[in-house]
Amino acid sequence: MRNTILITSVVVVIINIGLGFLWPPAWLFLLLSLTLLIFTVRDAFQRRHSILRNFPLLGRIRWTVEGLRPYIQQYLLESETEGRPIHRMFRSIVYKRAKDSLDSMPFGTQMDTYANGYEWIGHSLSAMEIKEMDEDPRIWVGGPDCQQPYLASVLNISAMSFGSLSANAIIALNKGAAKGRFYHNTGEGGLTPYHLDNGGDIVWQIGTGYFGCRNKDGSFNELEFEEKASHANVKMIEIKLSQGAKPGHGGILPADKNSEEIASIRGVEPHTQVDSPPRHTAFNTPLEMMDFIKKLRRLSNGKPVGFKLALGRKSEFIAICKAMKKTGVKPDFITVDGGEGGTGAAPLEYTNSVGFPLREALAFVDDVLTGFDLRSDIRVIASGKVFTAFHLVQNLSLGADMCNSARGMMLALGCVQSLSCNTNRCPTGVATQDPKLASGLDPQDKSVRVFQYHKKTVHALMDILSSTGHQSTSALNRTHVFRRVNQEHVKRYDEIFPLVKRGSLLAENEDELPKAFKLHVMEASENSFMPASHLADIEEETKAV
Repeated sequence: MRNTILITSVVVVIINIGLGFLWPPAWLFLLLSLTLLIFTVRDAFQRRHSILRNFPLLGRIRWTVEGLRPYIQQYLLESETEGRPIHRMFRSIVYKRAKDSLDSMPFGTQMDTYANGYEWIGHSLSAMEIKEMDEDPRIWVGGPDCQQPYLASVLNISAMSFGSLSANAIIALNKGAAKGRFYHNTGEGGLTPYHLDNGGDIVWQIGTGYFGCRNKDGSFNELEFEEKASHANVKMIEIKLSQGAKPGHGGILPADKNSEEIASIRGVEPHTQVDSPPRHTAFNTPLEMMDFIKKLRRLSNGKPVGFKLALGRKSEFIAICKAMKKTGVKPDFITVDGGEGGTGAAPLEYTNSVGFPLREALAFVDDVLTGFDLRSDIRVIASGKVFTAFHLVQNLSLGADMCNSARGMMLALGCVQSLSCNTNRCPTGVATQDPKLASGLDPQDKSVRVFQYHKKTVHALMDILSSTGHQSTSALNRTHVFRRVNQEHVKRYDEIFPLVKRGSLLAENEDELPKAFKLHVMEASENSFMPASHLADIEEETKAV
């Protein structure tokens, strides 16, 4: 086949030359035929790609079609309830709300209400008028040791760094947050002028790389943190232990996104890939972590301090709670990130197969805080595929006080799910550091869209609550949401995720601990994140059998 294609290419060029003498306009096509011949010869004699060697020139069609496949599938083939990682239905509702377009749906649901996993909330015959509801529900964040509590919106912008996103995207998000009075999480990339000069409330995330408050050796810099944390726009401090898309791995900033400006802000070498360490160096045990929380609260003059984690080994979170009880130091909030969380760049295996999904993690964190009698002083924030009001309802019912959204806010900015966040070639200017692409995003216009998406989604949340007869988001609990677990059974959340009694994990007698938590509590120690080996007893018993 290779020889046939080569001979055909040569013949085409010869015919083109012959036609040129007979019909002069044919010379115009000589450049094309010569170019194709050059590619054919090059493909036929290279040794890296077997398909190109056996089928020169024609083999390139495969790569072209393969490259177009995601776009053909997204724009021409997928249905409203398909599409990964985000369904077209959810992308569409975000776009409509961001543009303040008509967001009602005709002719009934497109969901299969009899499919396993379908969920819904029960309404009430005591439904309320929407005008009776609070249009802007808010939650105070700040425990007993907090001197500057913060009144947060029920929906906010999740962690996305400058570096992962363009400067124009950060400006648009921040201006939208300022207009709607909700907070904007910086991500681990550090504080930038784009976060601080546009009036939005900021949650400053401190990751394992301590970007923006680090010494040259990568360790934590107290003085730099204290100076920046005092900024009036910085409302809360979040310690990032892990994130859902790549828990236990650390963030990744590709070299082509690491510009001179970003490197200066982060305190790293420009034009190099920056991998955040997988764990913190400022503390090594749960007890030391409590000391670090106490230190950050002092250095920030009493602002709320919390941490973010994707749930991994259950006993490790219990160890943190044991440290809280022993020291009396408690975070003001905990952000729970699901394994389905988004990211600009992560290894496939981490994205697909590491960490607890949000629902299971959220219920566990709420249960453990309740079991250790810590829940009343700590706010829980849910993060992971939050796009609609019902996503908020699901998380709030499982124990969250509020939610963060990253990809929802990116869609509001104009993201088209091109899946090019890790290439620096984002066509909408959202997730790129290419100045030409980033300039296509107008911060003023997109900030209004971020504001409108937030406003209409919160309005939809309160509309749902009014139908259930509840006036406050705090009234939602696990008895209100139902799931079809299979074709024979429908269960409430409280049946799928059984509630625990307050203080039940403080029992001194191990036999009095709830059975589902017993081994995890026995494994956990406030002196180490690494668990003891009680779960290994199961393996030993199995071997004995």
